[in-house]
Amino acid sequence: MAILPIVRFPHACLEQVAAHVDATAPETAQLARDLLETMHAAPGIGITACHVGIAQRLVVIDLPGGDGPHVYANPDIIWQSAETSTQEEGSVSMPGIHAPVTRPTCVKVRYDRPDGTKAEDVADGLLATCLQHEIDQINGVFWLKRLSRLRRERALKRYAKLERGSI
Repeated sequence: MAILPIVRFPHACLEQVAAHVDATAPETAQLARDLLETMHAAPGIGITACHVGIAQRLVVIDLPGGDGPHVYANPDIIWQSAETSTQEEGSVSMPGIHAPVTRPTCVKVRYDRPDGTKAEDVADGLLATCLQHEIDQINGVFWLKRLSRLRRERALKRYAKLERGSI
């Protein structure tokens, strides 16, 4: 396994739609292992191949106190609840910046397993938030786009200060 370099916002890969990945390929399994190690080193609880500059539809999530890491190849949200909740979100590609984002409380996700079969999972709470956040990412929607204009401008100003080292 290897810790891969994480691209920083506003890297182009963070705003492009990622290509489908062959879930059965050995290189996909290796990339998933590398993403897991990279995410833990960042630290983070979710990461996509886009975060390391690879425009592929691969998501890895490992929640604290959860049942271990989960890998989602080619995930898509196929249902979402009308009920919403607000959670603090951020990105390994924009360290030090967080803001509240409102999303559906519950989602159903379809994805490919390493054996080539399709799977569907229903998620709520933090897992639902993470899945939506990371699936947005592989769809070219960086989390800042989910903020109001005012919150987005504040986050960008704070990030610029962090990058300059003036905070």
